Parts: sequence; structure tokens; C-alpha cells
Amino acid sequence: MELRQLRYFLAVAEERNLTRAAEAIGIRPTSLSQQIIALERELGTALFVRSAAGMTPTRAGARLAEHARAVLDSARRARESVREERIPRVAVTPGAPPWSASALWRGIGEPTLEFLDTQTAEQLSGLREGSLDMGVLLLPADLSGLDHVVIAEAELGVVVSADHRLAQRNAVRWADLDGSALLWFARSAAPGYHDSIRDSWIRAGWRPTAIRTSAPRRALFAAELAHGGDIVAVRPAWNVRPGGGLVWLPFAADTPSIRYALAWNPADSAATRRHRMVADLVRAERPHAPAVLPRGQRDTASASLEADRVAPR
Repeated sequence: MELRQLRYFLAVAEERNLTRAAEAIGIRPTSLSQQIIALERELGTALFVRSAAGMTPTRAGARLAEHARAVLDSARRARESVREERIPRVAVTPGAPPWSASALWRGIGEPTLEFLDTQTAEQLSGLREGSLDMGVLLLPADLSGLDHVVIAEAELGVVVSADHRLAQRNAVRWADLDGSALLWFARSAAPGYHDSIRDSWIRAGWRPTAIRTSAPRRALFAAELAHGGDIVAVRPAWNVRPGGGLVWLPFAADTPSIRYALAWNPADSAATRRHRMVADLVRAERPHAPAVLPRGQRDTASASLEADRVAPR
């Protein structure tokens, strides 16, 4: 019997409704039902009386609920005690705002932090399981069971090599990208963000001739754009820096945007108060300058500001 099973069981016992319990813990009702059935098989007894009105604990279920509360409370106190002694673990998705890590360090106020380069999808699991304290991740994402504050939002633009056919433009339209391939990222890294931007280019009527996946922390990002033929990337302006033979161009219309959130698990109420204060500080420390370059202004770039991490995760 695992703590996860007890947490699922107790959610159903308290809600007395499978759908509401699944929403409360952030999983699908079918998955929750399978977990309850597996627990009943393991214990060799029915834990609920199922009816159209919902799920009512049996006598065995009521007894298990008492023990489950005590076990989960003990586990929670043990985690809190250990967390007080361990180094805070903060995940940051590649391509995150360049000022976010420094702001987090100042906001948390610990001399030592463990920063992890972690995909958005992996962060969600780590936050729910308690292996991460906080995470800077891409939106939209399934944040059920987590608290979050949006800390940054910016327009996306097009990154091309300095000798690309579009490089001398002041701005581009989606139609200008016809005939170009797209340097993109694996959907599994950040499904919600991936799909939202894909929907943007579909609505605008653009179809890339090919989609090439760029690996995270790819130092060859500039080389792929420079030597990969007619290929473009879609990134925020802060992902590039001057001097590397690339050009960042704003969209003239139908501009997609990128949003980042600081997320955490609200299970620890004391930590939640602290995390919300940190989130407010990080949001307040956003640069006051525009997140994108003014229309008509060009910039060159070689790679990401954050250790050449250019692929969203």
C-alpha cells in the first residue's frame, strides 16, 4: 500500500463522488477509479458502496479512512521536517526570462539553492510529488492541484540568419514565412504551449514546409538557422543576444505571445505564503522596458541568454 493510494482513497472517501475527488487531486476519474479498485483487490474487501448518488465508505472503508488520515498527516509532517533541512530545489524551463533566476534567488533569500534545468511537463510531476519546491514553467499547462502566479509575458517574433531573405525586414507577416521550415521543439516538453502556438500559425494560414526539432541547450541553434536553408524559429526577444549573426523580427500582425508562471504545491500552507511573496517579488522585478523590440529595430543573436538554452520546455 502506497501513500499515493491512501491519498486517492481519502479524496474519494471525503468527497463521496469520484468526479469531484479526481478534480481535487488533479487526475482523470477513470485513473482514480482504477486506483480504488486496485486497492480494494489488494486489501481483499470493498471500501465503498457504489450507487447513482455517489460512493459511500463501507465499515472497512471508514476504518481505513481513519488510519489514512493519520498516516498522511505523519508523512506530511515528516516531509516538512526534512524540507526545513534540505536545500530548496527550484526548476527553471530553458528559455525562461533571463532575470527570473536572479530574482528567485533574491526572493527566496537562501545562500544556497539548487536550480534544475527541467521541462515544463516534468516540473508538473515534480511539484505534485514534492521533489520540487518551485518551478518557472510555460503556460498554458495543466496546473490542477498547484498554485501559480504569472511572472512574465512577451510577444514572440521570428529569428532568422543575417543572410536570410527576410533579414532586412522591419517586421514580418505569417504569409512572409511561406516556403520556410520551422525550428521548433518536441511537444512532450510543453504540450500546452506547443499546441497554442501551433494553433496560432494555423489560424494565420501558415504551414511550415517542415518542422525540425531543436534539442534543449543546443549551442548549434545559430548554426542550424545559418546553414539549414530556408528555416526560421519563433522566440521571444530575450532569447537572443547581440553579435552572433542572427536577426530577431517582430510580427506585423496576429502576434502570438509567450507566458511564464511561477508554480508551487500549496500542500504546505506556510510555504505557500512564502512562495506567493517570492512570486510577487519576481513579477515586480520584471524589466520596465518593452519585452520586444520596437517596430523597425533589429537585433542580432547567437544563442539564448541563459546558457544557450533556446528550446522551450
